Amino acid sequence: MQVHAYGAHAADKPLEHLNITRRATGPHDIQIDIAYCGICHSDLHQVRSEWAGTQYPCVPGHEIVGRVAAVGAHVKNYQVGDLVGVGCIVDSCQHCEDCDAGLENYCDNMVGTYNGPTPDAPGWTLGGYSQQIVVHERYVLRIRHPEADLAAVAPLLCAGITTYSPLRHWGAGPGKKVGVVGIGGLGHMGIKIAHAMGAHVVAFTTSESKRADAKALGADEVVVSCNAEEMAAHAKSFDFILNTVAAPHDLDAFLGLLKREGTMTLVGAPATPHPSPNVFNLIMKRRSLAGSLIGGIPETQEMLDFCAEHGIVADIELIAADGINAAYERMLKGDIKYRFVIDNATMGA
Repeated sequence: MQVHAYGAHAADKPLEHLNITRRATGPHDIQIDIAYCGICHSDLHQVRSEWAGTQYPCVPGHEIVGRVAAVGAHVKNYQVGDLVGVGCIVDSCQHCEDCDAGLENYCDNMVGTYNGPTPDAPGWTLGGYSQQIVVHERYVLRIRHPEADLAAVAPLLCAGITTYSPLRHWGAGPGKKVGVVGIGGLGHMGIKIAHAMGAHVVAFTTSESKRADAKALGADEVVVSCNAEEMAAHAKSFDFILNTVAAPHDLDAFLGLLKREGTMTLVGAPATPHPSPNVFNLIMKRRSLAGSLIGGIPETQEMLDFCAEHGIVADIELIAADGINAAYERMLKGDIKYRFVIDNATMGA
């Protein structure tokens, strides 16, 4: 079937209206009418070929929410009208150690929601900047938030799980001191989720003007990271630091804030590498520097349920489809609090 979408024909071309083809709904498939799709910084990296391997036309979008429009004959857990979401994954091998553990995000054959291999036309996946999508039921998620919050739920499908997974894995909770570096699309979700988990949350920012914002999001303390005295006051005191910054920066400044056996996990994906940290910052206190990639399907559902229970959604600005290119430019300037979300009803306008 033909559906309206927005995508780019080349790295140096703006996104524009396209008509794309979606496959027919198979026995285990769910067809979704997309209501909203979040804009992730990954979308910009991929569509502009800042990450290798972009295929064109490129239709980005992996923060998808909407309603079930049709289900395949063998689908049992969803029905027409259900509120659902699709995140960064639409396929995997389904039988490796990672898939068996519900960690499809680490499967060597994980297929992303856009720019991944598929037998569907045109040969690679086309994402959520479109009015409909067809996805295997395994990769569809149930949304339990009120429908009025649906647009603000969309960024949870990437920003939410990207921050929830490491916070959960490394044990953020009562009695733990947790730092969140960066107050942006990822960082604002990290603050909200760590606060809801019961941790003592310290937000790090380079902007004095963001102190009040961070407190409003749930931070117990705010540190301006370019202030040496403020940083020194927290030396060797953190159990865990979630670093969301997607630009190269000095990791040692934050590694020195970890307790013995503390961990800093990177979730931001810079276009060029960070400066190498001083190995003695790790050795002398048995600290760890780690990374984390989104989350598997079971954990993503857990995150959505946790956020629904705690009333957590993203702080968003809703835009029409013809505003995507302007949103990209504003995103590059940091001119957003904190995520853009597309009203997909405007795709055909």
